[in-house]
Amino acid sequence: MGTRGSALALAQSGLTARALEALTPGLTVETVVIKTSGDRFSAGAPDAPVAPSGGAKGLFVKEIEEAMLEGGIDFAVHSSKDLPARLAAGTLIAAYPEREDPRDAFVAEGGAALEALPAGARVATSSLRRIAQLRLARPDLKTVVMRGNVDTRLRKLGEGACEGLLLAAAGLRRLGKAGEVPHVLVPVDVILPAPAQGALALQAREGDAKTVELLAKLDHAATRLAVELERALLGALGGDCATPFGALASPAGKAVELRAFLSEEDGSRPRRLSRRCDDLSRRDAFAADFAAALRG
Repeated sequence: MGTRGSALALAQSGLTARALEALTPGLTVETVVIKTSGDRFSAGAPDAPVAPSGGAKGLFVKEIEEAMLEGGIDFAVHSSKDLPARLAAGTLIAAYPEREDPRDAFVAEGGAALEALPAGARVATSSLRRIAQLRLARPDLKTVVMRGNVDTRLRKLGEGACEGLLLAAAGLRRLGKAGEVPHVLVPVDVILPAPAQGALALQAREGDAKTVELLAKLDHAATRLAVELERALLGALGGDCATPFGALASPAGKAVELRAFLSEEDGSRPRRLSRRCDDLSRRDAFAADFAAALRG
């Protein structure tokens, strides 16, 4: 099993390994940690690659996909939101385990809610998506760009670098911090999450039937339905775009409700749109029409 080496990536891949071993008596999953271009980019390393014009999303999976195609690993565990719209040729997503809460979490001293912050308070995030929507909800707040892992950001909050943080709730939960870090979940009509946020993706080689069959034991149908529709919209918008973009699909019987947010990079021209996909056999056409309407 290939994974990035961050605390969150190791927690997520560890959960996956234990689940597979529990379902398959005698199975042992070996963890192979792979440092990606995205890790070097986020850390500001001297040898870090320059982010492509579409953003750094694909940099977090590039070396892992290469290791899989070369046979160094059998499968990989990714945060689905890190995946580019197009997977590496010769690979597929064998399973989307059941999704964690996709919402963002607001973390502040004492567990204060976002709406309780005084005017001029500083909220930290490195996400253009969050910044654009935060400015719509609370134009009186200041945004502070903050990178680093969850522990680094929590430490900076404690040191007074900001009055609040926006993080993915799923990350707090998978790291076991949800009970110890006071936080408030942000309603999706205030800040819509990134497409596929909260979902894991188990990627394998096409043609490796044994591994694909093994991973498929963890596939969650409702999660796959929602995540694939969100990713279809991402692809229809050009995939991996650096513009502020959020999307969340909610299965409703045999149909799926899809909500999206899009703005220009500076937060101008914000627009929200919600549509219902009743015929999932036309998912890609639906996503293309949705994208066209969202672009305005």
